[in-house]
Amino acid sequence: MSDTIPPRRPLTLRDVSEASGVSEMTVSRVLRNRGDVSASTRQKVLNAARDLGYVPNKIAGALASSRVNLVAVIIPSLSNMVFPEVLAGVAEALEGTDLQPVVGVTSYRPEKEEKVLYEMLSWRPSGVIVAGIEHSETARQMLRAADIPVVEIMDVDGEPVDAVVGISHRKAGRRMAEAILKQGFEQIGFLGTQMPLDHRARKRFEGFTETLAKAGLEVIDQEFYSGGSALLKGREMTQAMLDRSPDIDFLYYSNDLIGAGGLLYCMEQGYDIPGRLGLAGFNGVELLQGLPRQLATMDTERKQIGREAAGIVAARAGGAVGGGERVELEPKISIGDTLRRYKP
Repeated sequence: MSDTIPPRRPLTLRDVSEASGVSEMTVSRVLRNRGDVSASTRQKVLNAARDLGYVPNKIAGALASSRVNLVAVIIPSLSNMVFPEVLAGVAEALEGTDLQPVVGVTSYRPEKEEKVLYEMLSWRPSGVIVAGIEHSETARQMLRAADIPVVEIMDVDGEPVDAVVGISHRKAGRRMAEAILKQGFEQIGFLGTQMPLDHRARKRFEGFTETLAKAGLEVIDQEFYSGGSALLKGREMTQAMLDRSPDIDFLYYSNDLIGAGGLLYCMEQGYDIPGRLGLAGFNGVELLQGLPRQLATMDTERKQIGREAAGIVAARAGGAVGGGERVELEPKISIGDTLRRYKP
């Protein structure tokens, strides 16, 4: 855990007034969308507010300086099986407190994250838990300016705004590569999501390929997808890659759902797994328990991440001094039935 960081001062209308060069009354009119203000003045105020990270307070009157007993939890998806487990951990940790989680979904889009943050922060929650460390500069400014605990989750590979809870995805990629190499696989293909917006998958891939390079190997084929049924995409991508590169002896999937689709396809085609072809996914989702063969994967401690993050918010909302907390959890490899060629 890092040293305590200095407390942040909440931004006020005066800050926006000084930055924009107009009166506080005019700033108030612009931000409340009231009154007759010229387009140029309006834009000047909005630009200053955005640059500062200022978010108007929707709690009116005598309650204007108060906080509500809500914790904003901002995640990229509810359809991804990973994040409901995180939410379960958050809810569990807040049980017995006065705090309640409220959820915003960004669909992995930075501009939507900005909008969700703006709306949630305007209600002055008692804390923010947000997935990932990568944000637009506008979103980072809003998080920095919020006079509340901010906990970024899932990933510790980067510079957080405040507290951070998660795993190192680069380390996760390295560990999976080491396990694959230990079993003698050399012709390796990678199948995953489009990575420009999936920063955590990109970091795992970087750690994975760096470790292969140290052994004199590289990924010999890659296949990517976006949208649609993950199980079906896993089957389709696996078929395409094996048709294109029949010498591949290992398939590494960026998540378990496409890995499960790939495993079902390979079993139907009669592949000797893992003798002829090994497979591994990522996340350790419960769905894998129902497959006819156990897919190798890596458990990312998602529920514990939710617990730890909510615990930081609850402690600081309750008066504990904090700031800059760092909790790094260790991902655990599950060998399953698809990775081990040789007995230890």
